[in-house]
Order: sequence, then structure tokens, then C-alpha cells
Amino acid sequence: MNFCAFPLRLDYIIYVWLFVTFLNFVKAQEDNGCSIPELDGNIVTAEHQRYFGPGEELLLFCKPGYTSILGPRKIVCTDQGRWTETKLKCIAKHCPAPDQLLNGDLYYEDTVYQSIINYTCHEGYILSGPHNATCLADGTWSTLVPECKPVSCGLAPIPKFGLISYNRKIRGNTTYFGTHGTYKCLPPYVLFGNLYAECTASGNWTKTPECRVVTCPPPENIFNGYMSSNDQRRYDFMETVQYGCDGNYMLDGSFQMVCQKNGEWSEKPACKAPCSIGINRGRILYKEKNFWIADFEPNRVLHGDLVSVYCLDKVRKCGYAVSTQCVDGNLKIPECYEEPSRIDYNFHSGSLPSEINQC
Repeated sequence: MNFCAFPLRLDYIIYVWLFVTFLNFVKAQEDNGCSIPELDGNIVTAEHQRYFGPGEELLLFCKPGYTSILGPRKIVCTDQGRWTETKLKCIAKHCPAPDQLLNGDLYYEDTVYQSIINYTCHEGYILSGPHNATCLADGTWSTLVPECKPVSCGLAPIPKFGLISYNRKIRGNTTYFGTHGTYKCLPPYVLFGNLYAECTASGNWTKTPECRVVTCPPPENIFNGYMSSNDQRRYDFMETVQYGCDGNYMLDGSFQMVCQKNGEWSEKPACKAPCSIGINRGRILYKEKNFWIADFEPNRVLHGDLVSVYCLDKVRKCGYAVSTQCVDGNLKIPECYEEPSRIDYNFHSGSLPSEINQC
């Protein structure tokens, strides 16, 4: 037998005994201690060990972006291997209400941690800055509110022989969306096309009009009338000629013609003839006055005037006035009118329709 090997075996036995003792100690600790607890999704701890002995404490924290309410903020491992209870809650932090975006809109559902705001601009404006912002863990937004800048155009094109006036002061050679202008042409030129110009959302101006010369031929006179000018020349746009009528003729229409944009004169007036009243005996009503026709001198009413004659309602035996109008020398006598005889007119005038009770 080799006795030299015995000490080595003894050392080995001692080593095994110590190892087993340690395992039993660890197992006893595990049986009486606490394992790492399952925490709420937003609660964390700084400890990394797996097991805790009775009486050991565990500090609890909120994840970044969350703030604690209630408590306590630590739990203790009891002799029964359970952790003490805590009412600690971690709620998401709030960012302040976002500022409004001038000439744009912002879209978001909430303002808590990790919420996102999306920015858009109205038509004719371009976003300068980030398109979105995120609520950070410290309760602030990741970026400032961007800016919606108007689309820019150059200066509006000006037609030859024309000019433009803007609705706002222009600096340099740049204009912006929403800028308007009004075109004018230098006399005797006339504007054809858009009167107004606009810097559009595409960065272009609306279509430019033209300035053209417009003239009208020499005006013509009217029958039984006269005009203010007999010049045989071309007349410029918006030039006028006035008309009048001879004697008792009445002007029908405007007293003047205007040279129009299409190179033609506006509608020419006419001189309409007066009318005589075609009855020999009887009374008439003219301009709210009654006249015996024999006393109506001169026997003439002007074009457009109304005259009434008297008719007889034979059933009710009463008189009534019927109007007729002078139209260019023609005054039609109503069919109901019956001219009285000379005897009735001269000796029994009180029985005429104009003199008896009116219906």
C-alpha cells in the first residue's frame, strides 16, 4: 500500500465537504430569502443580484420620463421570503401644451412622455424646421415650433404700356404668396385679360393681361336730332358723344354714346315723335287734369306720355278712364271710347261718361 497518497485524498475530502456545506448554506438562504421581484413596467431598481436575505432592502425608481406618486420607494425582504408591499406608481411626465403654428396646423393625441406632434403648413406656405416634435423624459419638447414661410414669387410681369399697384409694400425683387396687384394701362391703351394679379401657391403669378389701343369710328347722327361733335375722326376708348332732339321730339335712350372696349359705340338713342289726340269731342285726363279736347292747345303730347279717355259702362251706367300711351307719334284710342254726337257734346255734356258717376 502506498501511504503517500492518503494526504491528497484527505484534502480532496475536505474540499468536497466545504463545497457541499456552501451549497447547503446558499440553498438555505434561497429558501428563507427573496428573489428579485417582478416590478411594474415603469418601475426599476439599481440592484443586479438575484437573491436577497431577510431584512435586506431594495430601492425602487421610476424609468426616465416617468414620475413617482404614492410610495414607499423601498421594499424589504421578510423572514417568510416575501417582499413588503408598496403603492408606488410611476406615471408619464407631461410636456406643456404646444404653441400654435401660424399659417399651419399641428396634430397630436396627447402631451405625455414620448407623444409626437406632427406639423403641416397651409397651401402657399413651406415648413421651415422639423416636421415633428417628441415629448422628452425631462418634460420638454424635442424642438421648438417650426415656421410656415410663404411661397415666394418674383415681381409681377407688367404688360407693355401698363403698370401695376400692389396691395402691400414691396421690398427688393421678392413678393410672397397672398400678394395682390391691380393692373392699369396707360391711355389710350385698354386692358384685356385679368384686372388683378396674384402670387399663387405654386410660386408663379397669374396670367399677365395685355394693353391694346381701342378706337371707335366717327359717330353717326340721329334723325330729328343733333350731336355734340361732328369731328370725322377715330375716337378713343371711353370718349363720349352727346345727343339731343329737335323741337318736340323726345330722346329715347341714353343722351350719350360711349366708345366701348370692343371698338364699338354703345347703343345710339333715337328721337321719338310727339302724338296728337285723335278725338274731336270729349274730355281727356292728362297729367292728373281734365281737359275738353277743344280747349287742349296745342293738341300734342310727347313720346311716352300717358293720356286717358272716358268710356261708358252701360250695365252699371257709370264712366271710367282708360289710359293710352304716345309711342313715336302713334297714340291709339281705346276701343271702348265712343265719340258723342254734336248735340250731346254741345247740349247734354253732363251725360257724357267723363261727367257722370265714375265706376
